[in-house]
Amino acid sequence: MTLEVELPEPQPEEPAAEEREDRPRERRRRPLWFTIPVSVLLGLLAIAVLTPLTVGARIWYQARQDERPRSDAIIVLGAAQYNGAPSPTLKWRLQHALELYRDGVAPAIVTVGGKASGDNYTEAGTGRAWLIEKGGVPASKVFAVPVGRDTLESLKAVGTEFDRHHWKSAVIVTDPWHGLRSKKMAGDQGIEAAASPTRSGPSVQTRDTQFNYIARETGGYLSYVLLGRSVQVPDETIKRIRIDPSGTPSSPSSPSASASPSR
Repeated sequence: MTLEVELPEPQPEEPAAEEREDRPRERRRRPLWFTIPVSVLLGLLAIAVLTPLTVGARIWYQARQDERPRSDAIIVLGAAQYNGAPSPTLKWRLQHALELYRDGVAPAIVTVGGKASGDNYTEAGTGRAWLIEKGGVPASKVFAVPVGRDTLESLKAVGTEFDRHHWKSAVIVTDPWHGLRSKKMAGDQGIEAAASPTRSGPSVQTRDTQFNYIARETGGYLSYVLLGRSVQVPDETIKRIRIDPSGTPSSPSSPSASASPSR
């Protein structure tokens, strides 16, 4: 007699815990209507943050360069003048340009800048007079371009002056943080420009001041590159001062002292 025994069917074994952890988990894919806008938004945010940081770094780097290639002329960008006497900012620029001229960097100097309403003297004319009378530069080697109330307007006029003399290259004298923007503007006028900044003045006094100037110049550079506009720089000396004949800054003794804002 045969006894039949029904054996239970084998049940599939459940994978061990370690094997379960090794299996990749299936993720739900986000819909394209969500992924694409978020990606675009993040990209724009990255551009908005990285672009000013990159420009600010370039301004900081350019400010530390002292470029003195042999050039056709030295360009002194305008700053405030007081009844025909250079403000401290303009005087520092003129002294630096005089040093470059004496070192043989260029055989000519171009002073730049117009005048504000009510002024009797232009920044360019004041600078030219100082270089001839105080610096001993021959009058035939100093050219005034008394045009412009901002850097772009002035450098457009300088470009015309360079074309008239068949000049191609220049070393620009200005404040350290202004070097990158002024080189870009000069280059757009067909001038092969280098920058040799001054190392004195309000713009280099403290780290806070330097940071503020870098931030302002970052905005100015982006405004020019993106919109083609220049910016009017506020008076760097804050309070109006007058330069006496000895060259020492003093408080104004007369309300008629004429001033133009630095830039």
